[in-house]
Amino acid sequence: MTLVVALAVGLTPRALEHMPRTRALADEGFQARLDPVLPAVTCSVQATFQTGLEPSGHGIVANGWYFRELGEVFLWRQHNRLVGGQKIWERAREVNPDYRSANVCWWYAMGMTTDFTVTPRPIYRADGRKDPDCYTYPPELHDRLVSEFGDFPLFTYWGANANITSSRWIAGAARKLLDEERLDLLLCYLPHLDYDHQRYGPGAPESARAACELDEVLGDLIEHARGRGDTVVVLSEYGITDVSQPVDINRRLRSEGLLNVYVQDGMEYLDPWTSRAFAVADHQLAHVYVRDPSDIPRVRELVEGLAGVERVLDEEGKREAGLDHPRSGELVAIAERQAWFTYYYWLDDERAPDFAKLVEIHRKPGYDPAELFMDPNDRFVKLRAGLALARKFTGFRYKLDVVPLDPSPVRGSHGRLPETAEDAPVFICSDASIARDRIAATEVADALLELSGAGAATKPN
Repeated sequence: MTLVVALAVGLTPRALEHMPRTRALADEGFQARLDPVLPAVTCSVQATFQTGLEPSGHGIVANGWYFRELGEVFLWRQHNRLVGGQKIWERAREVNPDYRSANVCWWYAMGMTTDFTVTPRPIYRADGRKDPDCYTYPPELHDRLVSEFGDFPLFTYWGANANITSSRWIAGAARKLLDEERLDLLLCYLPHLDYDHQRYGPGAPESARAACELDEVLGDLIEHARGRGDTVVVLSEYGITDVSQPVDINRRLRSEGLLNVYVQDGMEYLDPWTSRAFAVADHQLAHVYVRDPSDIPRVRELVEGLAGVERVLDEEGKREAGLDHPRSGELVAIAERQAWFTYYYWLDDERAPDFAKLVEIHRKPGYDPAELFMDPNDRFVKLRAGLALARKFTGFRYKLDVVPLDPSPVRGSHGRLPETAEDAPVFICSDASIARDRIAATEVADALLELSGAGAATKPN
């Protein structure tokens, strides 16, 4: 028997109204409200699921942060060594050395100590092209998956063309591993609800259709696993809520003389080395890094005065929130329910760096949900995109600069702790023996160990 854990991004009771096959799993077992950690974002909550620790323990304080030792902001790093603490499967091996596990696209997969690993990993060509592909361990798993399902569909995994294709590929890979390997634990990540829920808001008709699409893919995986006699858990890291107010936190810091830029070829780049204060924006949370402690009171007052900011955490607030880790900013800003933080630091769009209009998750010093859109103010944007892709397919260098610099199209976000059960993520399980009404993200690791027969494993450390 395998414990199959499907992480369906953004799954809430509101989405489940359109997902009868997934609801049937809850009818068979149980459904609980899941209480995430702060910030309720992908990397932080997934790290908590893996370890049972808060961000103060595992160190994943957001989807990215300012690496002080490097003087650079990086989001979406991939190596599992960044995640502190013992992982579920490592604890299970203390009880059963033959415990076998697989991860299909949960984050921080590189260097993960699972027996099988699959994660998106583009080919970065020497001429600057980026081609879709994935990394696998063991290496021969790559050709087994690609020969059956084709190349990993990277360009439907994120960006303006993000759709159900990537989740379908991941679910197929998960089924193949279940059928061809002996596993005690299989993790898989289905990102589909992230897209239209952020584009249109969770209550939009497009989001309802996305939930129906996911139910088809997830329902097939559930049916396949239950037909084998496997236990199935479906859970989510967060719920997405409606937003309408972008907050330009870095522009405010710059206008007050606290954030510096440097200029190359007429383009402005964030200068974290000389800035007195700057923010790493991540959905509805922003880590504010303040170089000189004497500036903290002033910076806090400025950020608290921004429209759309609910509160700012200092050292005591970070301790209470489980965010007191050296990677955190000196201050942590939390947006109001209807608001979210942009990463923008330039004051004139003509001075924006060229990566600002690209899908460039590793170069931007903050999260950019505008990457889910093609610029609605550019009437030739689709034509330019088509010409860029034609250049790519004929072997020429290309630049797919279609992302808008206007954040107003974004209609959904997350990161705050949920205020209602309707907006909270869920934990659904086919096994009612551990049934409960609520489960904290920090309790998920122990619950999964119990379900997979390794409940006597040591507590997280």
